Amino acid sequence: MSPSDANIFPFNASVRKRTEAPRCLCSPHSFPSKKYKSLAEIMQTAPIVVMENEDEESSNDENDDNDVRCEQCMSGDGAEEMLLCDKCDKGYHMYCLRPIIVRVPTGSWFCPNCSRKKRLTMFPLLQTKIVDFFRIQRGLDALDKCTSPLDARKRRRRSTPLVMCKKRRRLLPFSPTEDPVRRLEQMGSLATALTALRMEFSNELTYMPGMAPRSANQARLERGGMQVLSKEDTETLEFCSAMCRRGEWPPLVVVFDSCEGFTVEADRNIKDLTLITEYTGDVDYIKNRELDDCDSMMTLLLSTNSSESLVICPDKRGNIARFINGINNHTPDGRKKQNLKCVRYNVNGECRALLVATRDIAKGERLYYDYNGYEQEYPTQHFI
Repeated sequence: MSPSDANIFPFNASVRKRTEAPRCLCSPHSFPSKKYKSLAEIMQTAPIVVMENEDEESSNDENDDNDVRCEQCMSGDGAEEMLLCDKCDKGYHMYCLRPIIVRVPTGSWFCPNCSRKKRLTMFPLLQTKIVDFFRIQRGLDALDKCTSPLDARKRRRRSTPLVMCKKRRRLLPFSPTEDPVRRLEQMGSLATALTALRMEFSNELTYMPGMAPRSANQARLERGGMQVLSKEDTETLEFCSAMCRRGEWPPLVVVFDSCEGFTVEADRNIKDLTLITEYTGDVDYIKNRELDDCDSMMTLLLSTNSSESLVICPDKRGNIARFINGINNHTPDGRKKQNLKCVRYNVNGECRALLVATRDIAKGERLYYDYNGYEQEYPTQHFI
């Protein structure tokens, strides 16, 4: 470049590659030329983005899952039984929670810290409201008490000649607490537990629309695991139901335990073979409840045709049987606690499930039964 050319084209110490067409300087619409960054300069200042393939992403997800630990035992084992809180994302083993969760809940689940609510410690209704809550029939308490079927059996036995026969064990009716104030406290404890779980009281099996109809409850469909309730024991069952209708309850109280949740204690001594209560709730087909997370479903009918099998579901309606806990029948200590049995009976052609004492129960002792019965279908290895 000659000196004359340098005067025409002044050198500014930097050379840039032209990125737009030259404009005519003589044009009245001409604009000053724009300076654009080169591609190399743009790449030097651009943020770095790393693209991962699907295999790397899935492996990272697995590593994240493995990092989740139970907030109770601080172990990362048993990921298949780990629940993650939908609010704080913390993990908990189902068997580490108190009360223990037997099945994976459907829908959202919140850990104890996120779902901590003020628990009911006392039924917030007056005595007249408790009478309405349990639908006690007014006026029946003024009537003379019904004669116990046991007394009627004794009279019949005295009038018959002495014969040698095998002694059969009969069910005994429960003996309600005589103190009306204490009986009111017993009823209030049950009403508190039912209210806390948003349940309605029902002392009989209920058949709701969309579930199994009453016509489906036929004992003749049972495949072989049901006993036939004798006439004398049927009278005992009817006698106990009549006592409950007039407000005379089994001597039981519902208490809350931080480990077991709601549980039931004997409020006075109970004799062996005493009829405690009937297991009640909504009756439904097993096929409709295969994915249900209710932890208190009870087998009612096991039919040869699985589509006809029935279960009792005390999630919306039920009685005190809902709060009697099951034993861990996988351990000797768990089996030692059992003092009740759940027996399915054929009562006038219908299936019924009754809870009966298997030994003498002392006052203050908690009630436990084997949740499985004979079919061994429910997991109890994580029960306390």
